[in-house]
Amino acid sequence: MTLPQGQPLSMTGMATKMIHHDGVTIPATRGGRGRPLVLCPGLNSTQADLHELAALLRRDHDVVTFDLRGHGLASASDRYSFDAFLSDLVAVLADLDLPTAPLLVGYSLGADLAVHYASEHPDAVAGLVLIDGANPLPEPFITETDLVEFRALADDLAQAAEQNKGTAHQVLLTAQHIHALNLEVDVARSAILDRYRKIDHPISLIMSTSLAGDSTEGRAPRHNRLWRTGVERLVRERPHTSTTWLDADHRLVFTHAPAIAEIIRSAGPGRLPGC
Repeated sequence: MTLPQGQPLSMTGMATKMIHHDGVTIPATRGGRGRPLVLCPGLNSTQADLHELAALLRRDHDVVTFDLRGHGLASASDRYSFDAFLSDLVAVLADLDLPTAPLLVGYSLGADLAVHYASEHPDAVAGLVLIDGANPLPEPFITETDLVEFRALADDLAQAAEQNKGTAHQVLLTAQHIHALNLEVDVARSAILDRYRKIDHPISLIMSTSLAGDSTEGRAPRHNRLWRTGVERLVRERPHTSTTWLDADHRLVFTHAPAIAEIIRSAGPGRLPGC
């Protein structure tokens, strides 16, 4: 990533560039030293939210973080589809000026975007680290009986986002956008195993044991079982896939940043399975 004329590195060694594409502006921040790494956030998460993990990774990585459209310091859009978010990742990676192909790390939706990107750009990444996403589920995660609860969850997320308006943590998506994206991701995951089959790069998974929480009632038990079943399905298909389970829910990237950073630190060339 080259800096625009007149934009120096900050005192902390960080540099930010605004990437313009598809009618949106995507802020990408680069800092640290070492092997290149690109960190892709998920739905309802921003690079500001991932600051702890990014800071830990910068100790021995040249880290690029960015915001997806409608998130953080990125501009709003009239299009919040899976393909639109994938185009944001494509635009960021196309703009980079890295010495070697980066390790691509994705969280939640960002993991799904990473798998789709790697399946379409086989020479552009060195490996994948997927955090609680891109799970090749054998059946729909969101069934008809789950719709009311997932709509309510989307409402809660959109309402909670109101308090972050105007900050680096803001999310501009409506509850309708969030719910539609969840349904779209569910469909994408039903076919993502075919994407994995196109990827020759090493893959490391970091998954939560209690994605849906630790309740023994309601939707949580089924969703947690389905999450593990999807991972087992992938490992049968790709036996050399590395998998780490963390005793956490889907917020693991925020609650277990040091542990995740250490796992990623070990996921380098010559260390990831298949390298």
